[in-house]
Amino acid sequence: MAILISYDIDGTLEVGDPPGPLTMDMVRNSKAKGFLIGSCSDRPMSAQRAIWERHGIAVDFVIPKHMLADVKAKFEADAYVHIGDREDLDRRYALKAGFDFLWPHEAMEKSWFASEG
Repeated sequence: MAILISYDIDGTLEVGDPPGPLTMDMVRNSKAKGFLIGSCSDRPMSAQRAIWERHGIAVDFVIPKHMLADVKAKFEADAYVHIGDREDLDRRYALKAGFDFLWPHEAMEKSWFASEG
């Protein structure tokens, strides 16, 4: 089953401003399990790419938040999930684009982030 995960950065990932609860190791674990991953943020795409490069994580996409529907159109998956921390932007854009939405604390409960080891 192909799963695509879109990560917000600020308030969601540990490297955000403010920091969120999802660690970069959790993201690495989801990538290692074969998930399609990337970020959908208010940050410029160059800044999003720089974060991933700095942490050595090869992402499948980076996109502005209001363009999340373009990700769904580009990638075929069985499930599309956006993880974010804001009702007014993350949740609203995710649902409008046809994605499932998870708050970071809900996402942490998923087996996606557990290491294989």
